[in-house]
Amino acid sequence: MTAPKASVLGAQKKDVSLDEAVFGAEVKPHLVHEAVRAEQNAKRQGTRAAKSRGLVSGGRAKPWRQKGTGRARQGTIRAPQFAGGGVAFPPSPRSFDVKVNKKAMKSALRSALSDHAQAGTVALVDESFDAPSTQRAAKLLADWGQPTPTLVVATEDEGNLIRSFRNLDRVVVTVPSELEVTHVVWARSLLVSQAALDAVQGRAAKA
Repeated sequence: MTAPKASVLGAQKKDVSLDEAVFGAEVKPHLVHEAVRAEQNAKRQGTRAAKSRGLVSGGRAKPWRQKGTGRARQGTIRAPQFAGGGVAFPPSPRSFDVKVNKKAMKSALRSALSDHAQAGTVALVDESFDAPSTQRAAKLLADWGQPTPTLVVATEDEGNLIRSFRNLDRVVVTVPSELEVTHVVWARSLLVSQAALDAVQGRAAKA
């Protein structure tokens, strides 16, 4: 099996071989699904809550006597059927975290990256941005011709490159340390700076 390749956008157009273990791995949709679900659940706050009848104040005595009124018997005005009473089966704070093993997360990231490599929607950028230029960034993407949304991965030191791409519509910029499977799956095209390539491959490589 030939090593996957990615074109380099910029002044010198060429093809670069990618790490076959990362960009040429078997695509495992079930692991990708587990990883995306875990990442999205981790962002949920889980702070939704309501008061049960035990948390509502008041209502110590019966609102009226048991018999003789012609009304249904009631024990407390904290019951759910009263205005201002507690909620039946109220939601309470909880954690939505889903545990996924580190090896499975890495495999899911390799699957997502390999899917882009197989589809030909991954490229590298070697443009040195001396100053932020959204116009240059937009031209690079237009010349590449791949569909959006686009995920751009750059190192934290490439400030000008990050500022050039982050204002474009339907473009998300991230750094290798914060790269998630959800980002890669969401994007229809993937652009990685050459400086960030080793970090991306190291993040997805087998332990």
